Amino acid sequence: MALTIKQIHPVFVGEVSGVDLTKPLSREDAAAIDAGMNRHAVLVFHGQNVTDAQQIAFSRNFGELEVKARPGNIRKASDSRLGAGIGDLSNLDKNGKIISGDDRQWFFKLGDRLWHSDSSYAEVPAKHSLLSARVVPSWGGNTEFADMRAAYDALDQRTKDEIEDLVCEHSLIHSRASIGFTDLTPEEIASFRPVRQRLVRIHPETGRKSLFLSAHAGAIEGWTVPEARSFLRDLTEHATQREFVHAHVWQQYDLVIWDNRATMHRARRFDRNEVRDMRRTTLAGDAPTIEQLAA
Repeated sequence: MALTIKQIHPVFVGEVSGVDLTKPLSREDAAAIDAGMNRHAVLVFHGQNVTDAQQIAFSRNFGELEVKARPGNIRKASDSRLGAGIGDLSNLDKNGKIISGDDRQWFFKLGDRLWHSDSSYAEVPAKHSLLSARVVPSWGGNTEFADMRAAYDALDQRTKDEIEDLVCEHSLIHSRASIGFTDLTPEEIASFRPVRQRLVRIHPETGRKSLFLSAHAGAIEGWTVPEARSFLRDLTEHATQREFVHAHVWQQYDLVIWDNRATMHRARRFDRNEVRDMRRTTLAGDAPTIEQLAA
């Protein structure tokens, strides 16, 4: 059966069939998936009961795994239940037990329910994220995606001109403080110091412009903080209107890829007393977005 991609949303998101991700990918299929990502920005694969090693092998068809210069969470390496290369987006501790509802790691993870782009708090933000659903809860836990290309295209010309060269500051400190989590150690605060990102970014492969928004964005260079945050909130409300958003309802063994250079996403609520075992591989980004200022 040949690989096919069917668009399932008016502006983005493709559903892929005719490929088994537990097996090595052919050059032709890899090229088709790569082209599908450039067009759709989010690809959904159903029924992919992959191991961690198979997920990593599949991911490497499209780039190198991200190696962060500084952490993106507060979990110590010694507390991880998974091996190198796999991010644990579950509600489980290192012993496979459900994390306590008053654990600071759980509070920190609640920030994933805000609209964001993976690793926008890093100088070089992530390229693709690949999330595999190993165990899903009986209720909730959807992931919503917003097409930031379509959101940019829908802006009026005056706003496009205004934001063209704006630079934002992104930090995990800001996104977590916005939900009331400020219990960070001095070491964590130092690790989460803000980085500069363009508000309008250009996709390196398609040349399309998109909004680079995220809950991590808490300031605009040259603007007062109240005005910047009000404006970023307005842009986020625009970018997450229903016509730009797709909600993925997870089934066990789904694997979803999204392009952080063209989308935002957020996790939704679920019954935290049930296991939600989600495992992510993340591909390294191309270059700092700030370099586009000199282009």
